[in-house]
Amino acid sequence: MTRIYVPIDSSALSLGAERVAQALQREAEQRGAAIEMVRNGSRGMFWLEPLVEVETPAGRVAFGPVRPQDVAALFDAGFLTQGTDCQHPLCLGLTEELPYLKKQERLTFARVGIIDPLSLDDYTAHGGYRGLRNALAMAGADIVRAVTDSGLRGRGGAAFPTGIKWNTVLNAQAAQKYIVCNADEGDSGTFSDRMLMEGDPYCLIEGMTIAGLAVGATQGYIYVRSEYPHSVKALRAAIERARAGGYLGVDVLGSGHAFELEVRMGAGAYICGEETSLLESLEGKRGIVRFKPPLPALQGLFGKPTVINNVMTFASVPIILDKGAAFYQNYGMGRSRGTLPFQLTGNLKHGGLVEKAFGVTLRELLYDYGGGSASGRPIRAVQVGGPLGAYVPESQFDVPLDYEAYAAIQAMVGHGGLVAFDDTVDMAHMARYAMEFCAAESCGKCTPCRIGSTRGVEVIDRIVADEEREKNVVLLRSLCDTMLAGSLCALGGMAPFPVLSALNHFAEDFGTERAA
Repeated sequence: MTRIYVPIDSSALSLGAERVAQALQREAEQRGAAIEMVRNGSRGMFWLEPLVEVETPAGRVAFGPVRPQDVAALFDAGFLTQGTDCQHPLCLGLTEELPYLKKQERLTFARVGIIDPLSLDDYTAHGGYRGLRNALAMAGADIVRAVTDSGLRGRGGAAFPTGIKWNTVLNAQAAQKYIVCNADEGDSGTFSDRMLMEGDPYCLIEGMTIAGLAVGATQGYIYVRSEYPHSVKALRAAIERARAGGYLGVDVLGSGHAFELEVRMGAGAYICGEETSLLESLEGKRGIVRFKPPLPALQGLFGKPTVINNVMTFASVPIILDKGAAFYQNYGMGRSRGTLPFQLTGNLKHGGLVEKAFGVTLRELLYDYGGGSASGRPIRAVQVGGPLGAYVPESQFDVPLDYEAYAAIQAMVGHGGLVAFDDTVDMAHMARYAMEFCAAESCGKCTPCRIGSTRGVEVIDRIVADEEREKNVVLLRSLCDTMLAGSLCALGGMAPFPVLSALNHFAEDFGTERAA
């Protein structure tokens, strides 16, 4: 019997993976070929999806992108038996030898695309739950120390040190504490959270369970955006199986420690990616920003001490507890330790996910992995870090992707989403879009965000229309300064980043002189 892998990831499904799987099954039955089909996660090479892999003694052999009408010819070419000798034009060779994959440092995504996402046996056979077993033999303070020593920082916009946050919750005095996962992945150009939830959900579950042990929390919630129905389905199924296997519940692996987990769906508000708005929504209220202090670590969900991190942060924890803090810290540079899954989108030939250690450059990601622009034209700008991230010009493509290095150029790494634009882009239009997005998604609680973003759109329109251009540029910069300094949260506080970067680096699109 030959094992075949066909992704069940949302992106692969959107490109016809389900139809390909059905065609493979039908063709095998008609030809009397014995196959076992595994629905794995995506390898992250979306231009090759649906990617079909055939297990051979030499390793998995990849074929892609496969369409239903290609299936009969694949069987004719002996793709089940010929391995890398298969002469079909869709044969790509050994999957692990493909340059796009071979040059990565996959820690968080080590299992994604390799295992059956819902198989506990697959997960444990590939190192799963070793971190949790180690954590069960440790005191909570020692778990927190390991996370602190690893250098792990929150894999969102603020990049706050994870160990410090956990230590605050550990030392907070309360009868009930919570673990909350922010899976409201709403940034443009981001999909790593979704890929992990659909391709390796136990990794997230294990990370959150370890967090619960570390700080003394017994209940966790995964807040998933409503646009991710496949992720919700995978997580709920995985939680049920983990509970049945003894990895969740009132007595985790017979340790006497309790930890339970639930999935909750958001209602589609971008602002609920901000942690306090998310907590309000999780409590059944309107998703609006809370004043800080008090910090969620002290008074979070239902007023109790709460660890709130995103998917990539929690998913990084199991390998730290498995292989040790020093192993993880060995990746990266400066204060940016470990790896980050960078998501390549926009005008690129090879869109997909690339997990690399911090320190890789934008130029490497765009050209060595992304293959340059899909249009064949020069890449002029890349928005890094979502809709609130700065537009990085070609002159800064060699700055290492590191939290501090990017802060020094008034940009941010954020969640690792990259959206590329070629030289036909109108950067004044993109700056306007950033302000318009903020106006549409503002929760409305603070004036700088609610009113400032609306006025920002109007001022940019006047600049483009050449109405007292120089005066309005000064006004726009002043408005951005007010939003940066006066907004309650990162939505209003960071919306000026793309506007100012466009104004500073692409002044000609506004009809003004380039900033010094």
